Amino acid sequence: MLKKFSFFLSFFFISIQSSFAEFETGYADLVEKLLPSVVSIVTTQVVERQSNNVPQFPEGHPFNEMFNDYFGNQMPQRENMTALGSGFVISSEGYIVTNHHVIDKADQIQVVFSDAENEIEAILVGSDPKTDIAILKIDPKSLNSEALVWGDSNISRVGDIVLAIGNPLGLGGTVTAGIISSINRDIGGGPYVDFIQTDAPINRGNSGGPLFNLSGEVIGINSMIISQTGGSVGLGFSIPASTAKLIVNDLISFGQAKRGWLGVQIQDLSIEFSESLSFEGTDGAFVASVDPLSPAGKAGILAGDIIVEFDSKNIKSFKDLPKVVAETAIGKEVKVKVWRNKKYEEILVLIDELNESTVAQVDGFEITELDITVAELSEKNIEDLALTNIKAGIIVKSVGLKNTNLLKDDVIIQVSSEKVLNIKDFKEIIKENLRLKRDKILLRVVRSGNEFWLINPFVIE
Repeated sequence: MLKKFSFFLSFFFISIQSSFAEFETGYADLVEKLLPSVVSIVTTQVVERQSNNVPQFPEGHPFNEMFNDYFGNQMPQRENMTALGSGFVISSEGYIVTNHHVIDKADQIQVVFSDAENEIEAILVGSDPKTDIAILKIDPKSLNSEALVWGDSNISRVGDIVLAIGNPLGLGGTVTAGIISSINRDIGGGPYVDFIQTDAPINRGNSGGPLFNLSGEVIGINSMIISQTGGSVGLGFSIPASTAKLIVNDLISFGQAKRGWLGVQIQDLSIEFSESLSFEGTDGAFVASVDPLSPAGKAGILAGDIIVEFDSKNIKSFKDLPKVVAETAIGKEVKVKVWRNKKYEEILVLIDELNESTVAQVDGFEITELDITVAELSEKNIEDLALTNIKAGIIVKSVGLKNTNLLKDDVIIQVSSEKVLNIKDFKEIIKENLRLKRDKILLRVVRSGNEFWLINPFVIE
């Protein structure tokens, strides 16, 4: 018995020692292989600024007009603003991936490899603000590294060890490690991306850099952090490779992202809706309205249907549908399973291409606090509703029974003293009003060409 116990202890300690030896090795060999393919990105934007040398006088002072006439006629000064980011090589042809926000409005883009000091001129191939992905290209002769390989982000699990490499705060070639903290994280980044959350330290300048698994495969593009200080607090978010690959291929091939279009306005499936339709559970997307000229309209999908499956993919929440539709190939015929008249039906739909004029039909967000579904205001909305002087706001796509003040096609442009530019703004304003324990909200609304204010109570469950 003693011999058996001794053997167990020996085996136990050998295993421990083996684990420690593996830990002590670290990630040096892996990093050495990956580092040359990660680049720093330097962007330059030319901006014009008025001179700050204008003397300041109290309002109404007689010198005000005189000095404004003199200094106001001076030519604005042109300045170069420099910003930093990260990227990585994905092709021997010189293609480099980064974030859209890294290169947005840049007049000049340059990349720097980790083992070089020279900046290499890059051109913008294509960019997609909706997913925050951009593709650059450099002369293939300037490449001195191999292309990185995409991994399967769909098999990533919470707790997996990950590495981030990038250019935080201008410190190119910085490596950090952590774990995947969460997957499929919705942080209000739009309907097309569910983020990978990681505690690997990510700071300003890391944007556009790769997130690796321990096989050295890219499973994400580091895109943003949540922080009250501006520095890393262990809340970093990456665009999954499963999403990024599709967008990257489109940008290289077409210069823009190609997305599938169904043409339905959807909202969350509440228990009340389920019960009224004799449907068990709340999995699925409730169809609030259908564009009759859209693929859904032509195929026979109806308002009041519950979409439970799209192209063999289960729809757990209404938020799932825009993403799976967008990722569907243009021209593909797919089966859509719906619940209608107390039974399931399968409908064949020929998917068309989504464009900017139809995006609002897909981007529907339920505002439960007001019992409405809203969408971003599109150019088509502005044209159809003759909104001559309105350039930004959100449009009400459907209204629940608990809201008797707002109507479909109302455009909300302001809440109290704050202008509403998008859905994200609107949600934040609502959240703040609820935090202050207000039971009503003051809305500035455009309806049938007329602007007015109304007081709308919150729906308090």
